[in-house]
Amino acid sequence: MKRWIPFLSSKPVVNVVRLQGAIGMGGRGSLNDRNTASLLEKAFTKGKPKAVALEINSPGGSPVQSSLIGARIRRLAKENEVPVYAFVEDVAASGGYWLASAADEIWADESSILGSIGVISSGFGAHVFLQRQGIERRVHTAGKSKSMMDPFKPETEEDVARLNRLLGQLHDNFIGHVKSARGDKLVDNPDLFTGEIWIGRHAVEQGLADGVGHLVPKMKEQFGDKVKFRRLAQKKPLFPRIGLSMAQGALNEIEERAEFARFGL
Repeated sequence: MKRWIPFLSSKPVVNVVRLQGAIGMGGRGSLNDRNTASLLEKAFTKGKPKAVALEINSPGGSPVQSSLIGARIRRLAKENEVPVYAFVEDVAASGGYWLASAADEIWADESSILGSIGVISSGFGAHVFLQRQGIERRVHTAGKSKSMMDPFKPETEEDVARLNRLLGQLHDNFIGHVKSARGDKLVDNPDLFTGEIWIGRHAVEQGLADGVGHLVPKMKEQFGDKVKFRRLAQKKPLFPRIGLSMAQGALNEIEERAEFARFGL
């Protein structure tokens, strides 16, 4: 009955959202702006929260989806005047760190991996294999750049230069976002934007995180021992729950595990 009495204050509420997995890798379970939109909207509005806490465990992925999710977090925080705290678990690297830096403060475990502020493009070359098998690759395009980095054709210097230019532009966007988000908290270290990673307190020393701390004690320290936590989660779609789309789910899992494996996880 207490909550219905207007002159008695209710317990402060912190809404908790988990952002787990690779970003924009294509599956239903991957992190992308479409999948997280309604969850984040609810986190900033349901129950008039004192803050939103983000549990982040992501090795990165799509730069565009990272940007879209991060921008949504900042917009909702500003519109609803709700502070955002990010709590890094195993890893917040590359796009995962982009998400973390959308928060007002970043907290990590002693063994959390943070950073990897860079851009990567990977592929394979199979043209030699095709030649040995007597297979001829035939490609017809309108536009000389249309077949750039075709894995079944020999790599050209022109294509590599073009790809490096694109990666450089994406890298500049990433650097600009982190500098805007972290500001004077970042140290002057030439290795900060090379794709290097740091662990726990070493990440704090670089200005990539605000300190070592965990969600519950840190939020109690901020809002008092009576703070209430409301965990919000996405509803899983029906078909994957009853066993359909298993092949696609398995492929997504393999792809995501490969992303985590880059950081020894």
